[in-house]
Amino acid sequence: MAEKATDVIDSGAKLLLVQELLKTEQHQELIDFFSDQSEYEIASLLESFPKPERLELWALVPLELKGEVLAEVDADIRSALMADIPADEIGVMAEDLDAQDIAEILDNATSEVRAAVIDGLDHATRMQVSKLASYDADVVGSYMDPEVVFVDQSLTLEQVQLLMRSDEDLLDDQAQELLVIDETGQLLGLLSLVDIIKFDQSMLVSEHIDTAIKVLDTMPIRDAAALIRAEDFRFAPVVTSEGTLVGQLNAEDILSIVRDDADSTLKHLSGVSDDEELFAPILRSAKSRSFWLGINLLTAFLAAFVIGRFELVLSQVVALAVLMPVVASMGGIAGSQTLTVVIRGLAMNQIGGSNRSWLFNKELWVGAINGAIWAIVVAIVSYLWFDSGAIAIVIGCAIVINMTVANVAGIAIPLTLKEMNIDPALSASVILTTVTDVVGFLSFLGLASLLILN
Repeated sequence: MAEKATDVIDSGAKLLLVQELLKTEQHQELIDFFSDQSEYEIASLLESFPKPERLELWALVPLELKGEVLAEVDADIRSALMADIPADEIGVMAEDLDAQDIAEILDNATSEVRAAVIDGLDHATRMQVSKLASYDADVVGSYMDPEVVFVDQSLTLEQVQLLMRSDEDLLDDQAQELLVIDETGQLLGLLSLVDIIKFDQSMLVSEHIDTAIKVLDTMPIRDAAALIRAEDFRFAPVVTSEGTLVGQLNAEDILSIVRDDADSTLKHLSGVSDDEELFAPILRSAKSRSFWLGINLLTAFLAAFVIGRFELVLSQVVALAVLMPVVASMGGIAGSQTLTVVIRGLAMNQIGGSNRSWLFNKELWVGAINGAIWAIVVAIVSYLWFDSGAIAIVIGCAIVINMTVANVAGIAIPLTLKEMNIDPALSASVILTTVTDVVGFLSFLGLASLLILN
């Protein structure tokens, strides 16, 4: 008998349970299981299955949860799940969703379905969805929550308290302040809950307005995310260029952006495109990865060309061929460590101005120190292995040179690419591999030609 859904807490155990229930065709058990899960958990489980099983599971998700689940799954997966759903059913799914989620779902719908669903919304929601859809995909306006609550500056503190008691949507459990506008909808600032209680209730809201850090609706979303993270805000009001309040950007929206950026960076570092998910079709995955494999092949030929220039020394000293990968590998690892740290720093907007020269100096010395330490270790091993002092000296010097250059390249390459408006995560690793291979082989075999053959 399968374990009851209510007894399963760990996400890994849930995945195994769903696999077992699906394999044994216990469909009612799956329906009951999904009914007890949040939209986040169901989305994660759907993303953990290949497409055929995913579609089979999707059919078993209760209709009342499908809208929220669609808003949570990856955009590429959402398109596949929505492919055969009629417009009226999508409209039913959207009934209990907020404008943000509806707009996100409709991004993956056909124009006919989008129009049909929007026509079925109430007027207020329709206007909000249309407003979100009017913005470019990478600006604050497309990510903001248009359902903002606010108070007018002309109200008294007592009237605000009465509103808060009568309207449960005016304030959530986490809020510490209210947005304040004037009669034209212009954002004036914030009203603290402490001030509402603390001061004479006959005083006007306008007498207790605090400054609000706001963001423009056309501001690049990642710039806004960096600002909110830096200031540790729970939310930021969103205004137009004229100052009119149109929404708010919440911390959970920023968290989603940060997570997407982290996923994108991780994929790019390995030469994988953004749209490749874990269970993507074979041919699609092969196609998305083949470009950077081809680039890497070209760089490998460049390294092979360098090696070919030293055919004479390699043919006479076989030990060099045995030890050659050690030099390239040590440089590659050292450079990759620096590259990872620097790309993270760029993503967090922590690198710029005068601190770049400090980082260059730091990485130069880190590379030299680690190079010296491991050069001694490798030189000793090489001497004991091949009983040759010349080979020990050559590989030791080559490792110092390559690890030092690798560390400097690990910071220079992403900064240069950033200046050229090229995503460092997408191509820096390929360039770094080329640098460490070429410098490693050139220094090792060049020194061998000078010290061993002569």
